Amino acid sequence: MADATTTILNKPAWVDLSSSDPTASREFYARLFGWDIMVSADPQYGGYAMAKIGDKDVAGIGPTQSPQAPTAWMLYIGTHDAEVLAAKVQAGGGTVIAPPFDVADLGRMAVFQDPTGAFISAWQPVSMGGFHTDGPNTFGWAELNARGIEKAIPFYSHVFGWTHTTREMGEGQPPYTEFQLGAESIAGGMEMNPMVPALVPSYWMVYFTVDDVDSSFRTAIGAGGQTMLPPHDFPGGRFAILSDPQGAVFGVIKMAER
Repeated sequence: MADATTTILNKPAWVDLSSSDPTASREFYARLFGWDIMVSADPQYGGYAMAKIGDKDVAGIGPTQSPQAPTAWMLYIGTHDAEVLAAKVQAGGGTVIAPPFDVADLGRMAVFQDPTGAFISAWQPVSMGGFHTDGPNTFGWAELNARGIEKAIPFYSHVFGWTHTTREMGEGQPPYTEFQLGAESIAGGMEMNPMVPALVPSYWMVYFTVDDVDSSFRTAIGAGGQTMLPPHDFPGGRFAILSDPQGAVFGVIKMAER
């Protein structure tokens, strides 16, 4: 797994959904993205399901850990040493919510909060590397919606070695930050819109690449999803933001051809 660890080191490595109704969530995302979703029969995985395209793992769906927990997508960043990473999180002003622990023989994970309050997880591979991201209906982008982006930028630089570029987005819009590793842009971030209710905390949002944003948007609405932001263009392509029937927010995106 050394090659897999190197490939995903300090980059998005996995996404999964914790759902209040995993059966309904599996049906929704299978319809939307064409995923083949199989629930593990092994009780140690607690009903966790792997979503596949062909023979490639693309995401996970499982139950929430408590009845009060909201349905939400979680982003995982790859690491070669979850314990060292947890120490960096604490030194950088973040919080270790769940210290590193084994996930059977698949790998080790941990859950953190950054200084803005957004949750993010780490994945240290053993027998399971990371997700497949080549092609439609796979992970496409991750974006931090932060209350205090100026606190997040140095944190992610300290923990993952990310550099960043920031550009203005026009009148009335917050600047957009792209987090980079080397010359590769790997995630985005921006200050949360002040119109968002104060009870909404900072969060990472996951986007999935699709062939046709408008068609995927209609399919999601037809399957019980709700509109957060209808399809529209941006300089890099076209995207839309939705919430699934259980309330998890996610995006669909298609990048412009170059």
